[in-house]
Amino acid sequence: MTEVKTNDVICPLWRRLIALVYDLVAVLAIVMVVGLVCQLATHGQLITTGTQVHIAWWYQPLQAIVVAAYFVVSWLRGGQTLGMRPWRIRVTNGNGAPLTWQQALIRALVAALPLLFLFLAPVLGLKPVLWAVAGGWIAWFAAALFVPRRRAVHDLAAGTEIHRIG
Repeated sequence: MTEVKTNDVICPLWRRLIALVYDLVAVLAIVMVVGLVCQLATHGQLITTGTQVHIAWWYQPLQAIVVAAYFVVSWLRGGQTLGMRPWRIRVTNGNGAPLTWQQALIRALVAALPLLFLFLAPVLGLKPVLWAVAGGWIAWFAAALFVPRRRAVHDLAAGTEIHRIG
């Protein structure tokens, strides 16, 4: 593996979070395009209404796979998502080398774990579940305030770091 050129400055948490907001815009665009393509492919029958709203069983897993692919492919191809580029940050393994497939997948899966709270929505209601998801992600990133080299939970699990570049 080739080593990524960084100045070994670990990225501060605030910079990571701003890059994540940029990525949120990209993810929303991706989700909207996938939704449009699925609506066109099903001739408008993807989501049906009546006494209850019914969403095709395959739609939400497809959206999750597409969003995860955006992050995994971005991390594997240069270590940067669209949101990380303007902030000049890059994800690397602990040695400064590019991520492996395994590291990228672990990082994506662990980062998405708070989304499992969404399964509680039918029981608890949407509002408390959305707060639980937000709280899970706050805890994930808050770890970067206390652990060495400012690693969030998904970085610890995957053995990755976020560096400033340039």
